Amino acid sequence: MADLTYTTAASDKDLIGIMALQQQNLASHLAPDEINSQGFVTVVHSLQELQQMNAIEPHIICKDGDTVVAYLLAMTSRSQHDIPVLVPMFEMFKQMDYSGKPIADHQYIVVGQVCIDKAYRGKGILDNCYACYKNSFQSGYEFAITEIATRNQRSVKAHQRIGFKELYRYMSPDNEEWSIVVWQW
Repeated sequence: MADLTYTTAASDKDLIGIMALQQQNLASHLAPDEINSQGFVTVVHSLQELQQMNAIEPHIICKDGDTVVAYLLAMTSRSQHDIPVLVPMFEMFKQMDYSGKPIADHQYIVVGQVCIDKAYRGKGILDNCYACYKNSFQSGYEFAITEIATRNQRSVKAHQRIGFKELYRYMSPDNEEWSIVVWQW
């Protein structure tokens, strides 16, 4: 682990590394006990979607040598129609207030998804990735915002530790409860 590098996704190889890690951690690929103890990711991104998002703002990655072992996806409102399952979240941003005005009227960046390789969890990598995220984006955005499935308690607790605060909870049409959280810089 001496070779860990925190950087931005700069090539298709980096994006393919994100996709590989994502596939290993999809809720649909995990046993219920692993979901409860280790967390999970929900959305599947294509290479094209990751490329489009990365062209607007680069994703934050952690690499061990040439292997992506963690990522934080960067997503702006310019991508709000690119991933259909996330459209409702962006629609909610038009209706939800933060600091006296709709979220959609702020300059914000969405943490599109977070994932750490199982072998690298509990070693401070998430904190370092978020430090890199903040350093990369705080000059252009007021805050970071994301939504977390409330049954993903590992992610909920990790985001609370980083400094995210819950703004709102809602139930999606598939009966998943989501927490919208914000990290004010």
